[in-house]
Amino acid sequence: MNGDGTTTELFHRHGPYALLGVAVLMAALSSELVGMSGTDMYAATALVSAAAALQVWWSRIRQLPSHDRPAQVYYVLRTVLGFALCWCNPFFSVYAVAGYFDVAALLPRRFVRLGLMCTAVTMAGAQSGSGMPPASLTNWLAFGALFGLHSALAVFFGNVGAREEAKARRQKETITDLERANTRLEQALAENAALHTQLLLQAREAGVADERRRLAAEIHDTLAQGLTGIIAQLQAATSTADADPSLAREHLDRAAGLARHSLGEARRSVHNLVPAALEDDDLPGALKKTVTGWAQRTGARADFTVTGTVEPLHDEVAATLLRIAGEALANAARHAGATRAGVTLSYMGDEITLDVRDDGCGFDPAAPAAHSGSSGFGLGGMRFRAERIAGTVTVESGPGLGTAVCARVPLVHRD
Repeated sequence: MNGDGTTTELFHRHGPYALLGVAVLMAALSSELVGMSGTDMYAATALVSAAAALQVWWSRIRQLPSHDRPAQVYYVLRTVLGFALCWCNPFFSVYAVAGYFDVAALLPRRFVRLGLMCTAVTMAGAQSGSGMPPASLTNWLAFGALFGLHSALAVFFGNVGAREEAKARRQKETITDLERANTRLEQALAENAALHTQLLLQAREAGVADERRRLAAEIHDTLAQGLTGIIAQLQAATSTADADPSLAREHLDRAAGLARHSLGEARRSVHNLVPAALEDDDLPGALKKTVTGWAQRTGARADFTVTGTVEPLHDEVAATLLRIAGEALANAARHAGATRAGVTLSYMGDEITLDVRDDGCGFDPAAPAAHSGSSGFGLGGMRFRAERIAGTVTVESGPGLGTAVCARVPLVHRD
């Protein structure tokens, strides 16, 4: 009994008062018609007072949940009073009929049919023609027929009420499930929002780390290599200054040229621009100049070969292969002491490969120190560059066997 203001609730709250009032009025008007004696009048008055008192009591405690003990007591007492009133005057059946309407709300489910049968007995007796008890065989037959009719109606409406109650229960369970689902959905949305924020933060951190690695590799491939070459040229100039001043001047000029070139490459790396060598030449031309310049600085022999049909490459692909070639040649001179190197650029359909071989001292690729140069950006830097464009770098080497570096990257054409 939730007192929610609906029509059913209003009827349950005020209907018994109205039915009792109508029943009293009809009984008073029909007292002579049904032959009520003075004793019946007094009994009916006492029973009506008891019924009114019962209704007032129930109205005050009806906030209690239905199907509890007070609700059962109220229904039983009201049914008994209705039966007794119909015994005095059959028109009190107007009040007794209330037992049909709220039995499901007041009694436990296992007692609903019993409550309906009790109300059916009262209604059949009141409508059998002579009141309670039936006065003749005809009245008894009428009572039996009316009781059967009321029982059938009671069972029918009881089943309807049970179905409605089951439907209401299912709806309530569905609403509860939906509320739970909404709660879980809200929790999931909140978790997704937190996860989205975390992913954005991780992506931002990954982007920062990637850019740091890129700049570190660029600095290694430009400034570090340039400084190494400058130092080598200055050392050569110092050692030949007294014996051959013109050769010393040549070494100084090379050192100055390397310094200017390294400064320009460093600026281009900061702004993530393609190497200067690729501004005026395609990749084969830039690689040829790189190999020739390396041979002039180191005094080693270097060969460059192109196979396949040359195609215009995306700037990022060309820059990656040029940087890998420069690092491989620098390692061949700085770490391997190579006297000969060969660079091959191969166009192979949807793939392009770069092979750099030298006859240096070689190393063990499986050794931990072999995965990077002394600065930490040697072979690891090459692999990082290739992986950024979905490529790979493999190294074959061994102590005293020289080194072969092979870079494979997708052949992406220039836009």
